[in-house]
Formats: sequence, C-alpha cells, structure tokens
Amino acid sequence: MLGAFLVAGAAFVVIAASSMNKNLVYYWTPTDLVANGDKAYGATIRLGGMVSAGSITKNAGVSGVEFNVHDGAKTVHVKSSGVPPQMFRENIGVVVEGTMVKGGYFQCNRLMVSHSNEYRAPKSGHPVDKQELEKLMKSTEGLETK
Repeated sequence: MLGAFLVAGAAFVVIAASSMNKNLVYYWTPTDLVANGDKAYGATIRLGGMVSAGSITKNAGVSGVEFNVHDGAKTVHVKSSGVPPQMFRENIGVVVEGTMVKGGYFQCNRLMVSHSNEYRAPKSGHPVDKQELEKLMKSTEGLETK
C-alpha cells in the first residue's frame, strides 16, 4: 500500500511539473526580451512598457495596430490584430501578451492599457477641458460603434 502511494505521488509530481511549464507566462520588459534572445521565441510573454511617441500605425479597417514599446533602454516592435482599447495612445503604459516571432517583432494577441481607476467629474460650474476631451476622442478614431 505504501508503494502504491509513492508511485501515485511520483506520477502526480511528474504530471504537475510537465504541464506547469507549458502554462507559464513570463512578464518581461523590452530589455529582458532582447537580453533573452532565442529563449523569447515561442514562449508566452507579457511584455510591459510605454508606447513610443509617433510609432502607432493602424492597419486597414477597424482592427489591427502596430506600435513600438520601450522601457527607456530598449524598444520592441509590436503587431496586434485585435481592436485596441479606447484608451490606447502614445506615451501610455501597456502590457501586451503574445510571443516573439522570427520576423523580429512581437506578435500580440492581447493588448491591455494602464490607466488610473479614478474618475473625477468636473466640479460644478467648471467647464470640461476641451483639449483633454479632444485627446480622448482622437484615441477612438476609426473604431466602429455598435
């Protein structure tokens, strides 16, 4: 009976260790991604950094965007085929999930933006900041409404 428990325990450890490695998601900065070289290809990675100014190009149609993510030291080119979040714009923190491909870019299948969770309505009697509102509206250009 003790032998059966040992065999079952060993089998559990082997199964857990082998499947856990397939489910790992690494969180790296562009510097980490470049430093790891070939290890980055094919691995599921969450890449975090800032969207570089002037690097956003939208693909034809509604979905798809390309941009650069930097961390102050290194820059990585990202291609995403999905619709970007409404708050997506230059100089904002992002986390993109995907993998590095041999073409030299990061293929993103999930794009998340970093933002404050605080909403402050304009104080009574104070006008809305038109420049800030125009920036927000510009970040949603080209998106279809349902």
